[in-house]
Amino acid sequence: MMQHPNIVEFQVTGDYALFSDPIMRIGGEKCSYQVPTYEALKGILSSIYWKPTFIWYIDAVRIMHQIQTEVKGIRPIHYQDSKNDLAYYTYLKDCRYQVRAHFEWNEERPELAGDRNEHKHHNIARRMIEKGGRRDVFLGTRECQGYVEPCIFGEGPGAYDEVPELGFGLMYHGITYADEAYSEETRGKMTTRFWYPVMKKGVITFLRPEDCPLTKCLREMERKPFGEASGNFSSLRGSGEVE
Repeated sequence: MMQHPNIVEFQVTGDYALFSDPIMRIGGEKCSYQVPTYEALKGILSSIYWKPTFIWYIDAVRIMHQIQTEVKGIRPIHYQDSKNDLAYYTYLKDCRYQVRAHFEWNEERPELAGDRNEHKHHNIARRMIEKGGRRDVFLGTRECQGYVEPCIFGEGPGAYDEVPELGFGLMYHGITYADEAYSEETRGKMTTRFWYPVMKKGVITFLRPEDCPLTKCLREMERKPFGEASGNFSSLRGSGEVE
C-alpha cells in the first residue's frame, strides 16, 4: 500500500456502535454492520479535524475487540406524527478500532489553493487527535459516543490477529458529494458507493472511493461555494486556519 507523508493513526473506542445500512435509516428496526463503514470512520475524522481544502481518505481499520451485538428496545418518534413507536435496534458493543488515514487536496476547491499547507494541516490533525477531537465523536449514530486517542496502527494484540480471512459480502462504503467528485459521472451529483470488504488478520484495507465496484446516483447536487466571493470565506479566516 502506498504510504503518504500525512498519515494519521488513532484509536477510537466506545461502549456501543451502530453502523447501519442507509436503507434501514428510514424508520423501523435498525441493525449494525459487523464492522465500521468507510463513511463512519471518515465522519469520525471530520469531527477530529476538517477543512474544505482537503479530503480525508481512510486507508485501513483494525478490529481490536471481538465482534459482539446487543439488542435494545427503542422508542423512536413516528415520521408521520409526533407519537412514539417501539423498535428494536441491534448495536455492536465494547468496540475498539485502530484507524489509519491520510488527506489529499480537494481538486474541486481551486478557490482554496492558498490554504494548501500540508505541514500545517497535518500538525493540527495530530494535535486534535491528542486532544480527543474538536467536536463530539460518534460511532455511527449520535447515541453511541466515541473516544479518540493516538495509537500506532498494528500495535498490541487484536481479537482477529489469527483469522486469515473473513468476508462481509456487499456493504455500503460511503457517499460522494458534489464537492468531492472524482469523475464526470459524480460531478454535480450525490452518489452512493458499495463494495465487498474482506478482513485479513483483523485488518480491513479500504478501496478508494473511485475504485468501488458499485455506485448509484441519488440526486443532483450543487457544490457549496467557498472563497472571497462567498459568505463562507470570512468564517474560515476567522478560525485562523486559512492563511
